[in-house]
Amino acid sequence: MSRSSLSRRSFLKGSAVAGVTAYLAPLGSDAFGALFEGRVLSPTNEAWQLAEGKMRFRLDGIAKVTGSKVFARDIRAKDMPHWPDHQSHAFIIRATRCDHKLKDINLSRLEQAGLMPDRLVTAEDMDRDKIEVPRFFGPDFFLAKGDTPLYLGYPVAMLIYHDFARYRLAKNRIQFADDVIVYGEQTPLPEKPPYGAFRYIRVGGDTPFAEDTFSALQETILYPDFRKRHPIWPEALENGKNTEKAMFYAQQLQDKLDNASADWLVFEGEYNSQYTDHFALEADNTNCWFDQSKGDMHVVCGTQSPHELANWMPEILSKSSFQSTRFFLHPAYTVGYGSKDASIFPYYGLIAALYADGNPVRLANDRFEQFQATMKRHPFTMKNRLAVDRKTGKFQIFKQDLTANGGGRANFSNSVAFVGATAAQSIYYMPSSDLTATAIYSRMPEAGSFRGYGTLQTMSATELMVDEIAGQLSMDPIELRLRNVFKSGMKNTQGAIPAGHLRSEEILRKAQKHAIWTERETRKQAYEAAHPEERYGVGFACVHKDFGHGAESAFSEVRLTPEGRIEVRNTGAEMGTGYSTSQAAVVAAWLGRAADQVRTAEMEWDDMQMYETTNPYLISQEEQDKAVQDPRWTPLLLQASSASNSAYFFSFSTLEAARIIFRHGLWPAAQDFWQRGIGGGQSAPYVVREENARWEAGQLTARGMEPLPLEFLAKRAHEMGLVTGVISHAFNRWEWSRADYDINGRAENLPLDGLAVQYGTGATDAQKALMTSKRGYHLLTRKNTYIPPTQRNNAGVTYYSACGALAELAVHTGTGKVSLLNHHTFLECGNTLVEQLVSGQIQGGTAMGIGHALYEEMPLYEDGPGNGTWNMNRYHVPRASEVAVWQQTSEILPPLSRTDPPKGIAEVVMIPIVGAIGNGIAHAIGHHFRSLPITPDKIREVL
Repeated sequence: MSRSSLSRRSFLKGSAVAGVTAYLAPLGSDAFGALFEGRVLSPTNEAWQLAEGKMRFRLDGIAKVTGSKVFARDIRAKDMPHWPDHQSHAFIIRATRCDHKLKDINLSRLEQAGLMPDRLVTAEDMDRDKIEVPRFFGPDFFLAKGDTPLYLGYPVAMLIYHDFARYRLAKNRIQFADDVIVYGEQTPLPEKPPYGAFRYIRVGGDTPFAEDTFSALQETILYPDFRKRHPIWPEALENGKNTEKAMFYAQQLQDKLDNASADWLVFEGEYNSQYTDHFALEADNTNCWFDQSKGDMHVVCGTQSPHELANWMPEILSKSSFQSTRFFLHPAYTVGYGSKDASIFPYYGLIAALYADGNPVRLANDRFEQFQATMKRHPFTMKNRLAVDRKTGKFQIFKQDLTANGGGRANFSNSVAFVGATAAQSIYYMPSSDLTATAIYSRMPEAGSFRGYGTLQTMSATELMVDEIAGQLSMDPIELRLRNVFKSGMKNTQGAIPAGHLRSEEILRKAQKHAIWTERETRKQAYEAAHPEERYGVGFACVHKDFGHGAESAFSEVRLTPEGRIEVRNTGAEMGTGYSTSQAAVVAAWLGRAADQVRTAEMEWDDMQMYETTNPYLISQEEQDKAVQDPRWTPLLLQASSASNSAYFFSFSTLEAARIIFRHGLWPAAQDFWQRGIGGGQSAPYVVREENARWEAGQLTARGMEPLPLEFLAKRAHEMGLVTGVISHAFNRWEWSRADYDINGRAENLPLDGLAVQYGTGATDAQKALMTSKRGYHLLTRKNTYIPPTQRNNAGVTYYSACGALAELAVHTGTGKVSLLNHHTFLECGNTLVEQLVSGQIQGGTAMGIGHALYEEMPLYEDGPGNGTWNMNRYHVPRASEVAVWQQTSEILPPLSRTDPPKGIAEVVMIPIVGAIGNGIAHAIGHHFRSLPITPDKIREVL
């Protein structure tokens, strides 16, 4: 498709915010056929699919291996239809001190070389032009003169150049110069109150399955007041309010720990998880253009949450003095491990465009800037206490005080601390627990969403703790785990019973019989005899990770053309995980084969006319009961692609849409054909029911009936005016919403809170009259709607996937270097959508976990990444030689049944290897480390 042939109709209209209309046009849409998706993401079925929807390889496989996959970072102005060819460039100057006020900016180095920027953007411009930072991000976009930076790396000014050569020379000239920012009066280091705190207290019943005496789910979560930056909890009263009762039980648990009998081992330990960088290979970038003549703002960027940008960027524009009336967002393929979720970086691209004199302007971090500016993993300090019955090995009371350092912008710090605390129990049943989490401010660069989202920190600590306790009890570490494993029907530390069957025990028993474990002592003797300078060790850890946020939502569209072509649209974003491939595969369960076309990060769903009103986590039950009376209301319209939510939550709405097409389109078309014969009677002496239906080699059959290919059924369904297209919306608050719908005269109760259907080309006049939406859909009105109660927010988590790891390693007694010899992963993930993608997640996630356990670390403050001098020469990510790349193995537990849902595993696969390595080092040298990473220096100190 030529650039000049783009029609404005190709853009997808979204919402209007205070007079600014937002349009969404993913780079993979037909509007950008010259780019990646139009060229290589719509292959023929014969080339890409095996039988029954199994994928031969990834949809983007050819593009990836040939280097032709297009990311946001690859886009230039000349690639964009209707954009000017000229490309401007920008970079940001950032503060590297937090103990002095900003006095001025010194650009004499540039002035002397004739390299002054075409435009300099500062806080004064923001104030004059009324550009306000979204409330979520906290401090202003730029530091004003006379103010002290709140964090290292705080933006001071943006420099814009209209030619690349001058931009490159100017950036090289001042990037590391220490005289560009002129500091004035010295000030104390900045201090701010914590971003938030909360407390989960639970006292279980007489048995793990009895009703709780007190829990967050039954009663309440605690949120403190703050006084001089310290949390103040309610008064403890046994017969008081729920908050006061909670503190009464917390005091009881404290007293039991402080005055434990000799029958209990009360273990105490402080654990520390370090500050790390995402190190996503695609550094943050944007390319934006403000068409001054039309008032149109165009933004190209990689993002996990395009709906957030589509809401907040128009709001910024509407409040500013710039005359912008239309906003066009072009979300592109990206990779981020969480770094592209609620990132402030794209907003600086928006600002750059506003001041670029009508030119498209590219703002793209180099690796130094990425270390300095992008979101990091929260460093955690965890003070753990665990009471254990010495005779039985049963855990009794678990208490944790957790502090998450969120850096200079709040971002998701409260949420990360919350999720970390609710995961701290790992795979163990804790009869009683008191978990406190505080997210604090500091002057380090901000921490935010990151793969693992707090659970990596807390569960790794728990797994290290359990092994140390096993040593003190002289008990086999896996046996101790088995005595305390969390089983189906038991309650978590919030008082919620997890959904589905928990399979951690199954993993423990598999690990207990694995050769790496059973032969560990004989292998240790043999290895150390052959390598006298090294000590051999084997470690194990097992965790289960929640997947989802507790408020999940997604739109999906599945369409079947008269020729039998399957087209899928979905709100999830492709971040290199193979999401688009799994979305293609998921429809095969109902449509016989994978989709021909998949469009991701689609944000326009006007056909559904749905809306939200408030935060689904904060809405009261009374507000929800009132709002749900409107059949177009939903607690949440769209959700970011994060928290391992694509495999289950985003696929759910796609699967439901495909199922409706089958039940109301393909199946009645098949029945009608099979019932042909003399007098319209059935042509075979069988009773054929829907539950007998089977797809075999891409053809539908049932109880000996003639197999019918999809192409034949699609044509027939269209001719009969049956349902051939569906748009669905689903909402989940640890349970799916439900409602009744009348579909083409047939009543259905479905786990959806929004539904529209499209009838085939042979639709009757009456049906055509109903298909009035923009895309030709009949919007159905739900009845008897059930939205999960708001109290379920207190559950914290109910969906889990389990993963265990065995690590075989050696420690050099002279250098302290750890060599990973082998590792094996056990994963439980329900029915896999694409098994090869799961394997890839295991390998990549395990490598990330190895980096966290042994290598990756940065100082928090002035010597850390905020000073702008960090790069790969100072930051060690694991190499292939350090992850046992040719020895590693894994196994995926078979599903309990073919109806098991797929589970989110992108995060859980990175966590157990951390504990396994720490425990393996303890087995090797007899010392349990409580601070990560476990570096050669730390080991040498012990040895």
